[in-house]
Amino acid sequence: MTALEDSSQTFMVDTSPNEAYVSLPSAPAFTGSEEIQRETAYPDGKVEKVLKNGCHLIFFPNGTRKTVGSDGKTVTITFFNGDVKQIMPDQTVIYYYADAKTTHTTYSDGLEVLQFSNGQIEKHYPDGKKEITFPDQTIKNLFTDGQEESIFPDGTIVRVQRDGSKTIEFNNGQRELHTSQFKRREYPDGTVKTVYMNGQQETKYVSGRVRVKDKDGNIIMDTKL
Repeated sequence: MTALEDSSQTFMVDTSPNEAYVSLPSAPAFTGSEEIQRETAYPDGKVEKVLKNGCHLIFFPNGTRKTVGSDGKTVTITFFNGDVKQIMPDQTVIYYYADAKTTHTTYSDGLEVLQFSNGQIEKHYPDGKKEITFPDQTIKNLFTDGQEESIFPDGTIVRVQRDGSKTIEFNNGQRELHTSQFKRREYPDGTVKTVYMNGQQETKYVSGRVRVKDKDGNIIMDTKL
């Protein structure tokens, strides 16, 4: 039995070889002990059972089973390959892929949530934004304008712009800017250190002092105010 969770509900998935099912707290359940009110066998091999509690069970020749809850709105389809599709009264659609052990939930507002067996969760928003939560709880946001943002468990935030430039904000207050021309680190005390592509280093202190070193580390300028 595997528990799959998202922000709104928990799915318990049985991944045994013979059958997989999704059980939701709000879904009418068939326990097997309900009394059958009517049973109909069709020429194509399909069998329909109507239970006294109002549930409909439809069995197909290939092993697929469809259950319609007593509310007439909750539908669960268990496919012959173990996949499970569930349609909820609010039109939320939950599809469980048995082989991949992945759950794909589509909400009525267009939000899609993918839950993978390794704990990774992806949210695809209607506006095109994507949010990925990795097993280590790192969160990566992909925006429609091409920008990316990663938030790490230690509080470090990395932002990547469309042109490839990168900003890193550390949890100790330091900040880095990476571009195609230079890398710059800003310290909480106001000191700014820049390393250019040619290896030259420039350090500006809050006092106004500026120190410049060449690529070999030799000081070529130092202003002491």
